[in-house]
Amino acid sequence: MSKEYVEHRDGGYWIAERRISLDSIVYSWQRGASPESIQRSFPLLTLEQVYGAITFYLAHQPEIDAYLKQGEAEFERLRQTARDADPEFYKKLEAPKTSLP
Repeated sequence: MSKEYVEHRDGGYWIAERRISLDSIVYSWQRGASPESIQRSFPLLTLEQVYGAITFYLAHQPEIDAYLKQGEAEFERLRQTARDADPEFYKKLEAPKTSLP
């Protein structure tokens, strides 16, 4: 009997029986974090669960990469919608960045 480390629920991928997204694990791993350091960042996870999540990702990489890309596109769409709704607010936010040496 094999363990399930990742669940597909609520339109996303989650570590089984946790509220930690697979996205969080994958992005950390892609940035070069070791499974041990990922586990330290998510103390509710065991090292076994982290390795299980990475293994799941590698076994389903095309599907998960497409899912992540879709999420990034949705985030960018929502970000642009917010900017379009209140451009003055975002100009004020960006002003300190441009005034720095």
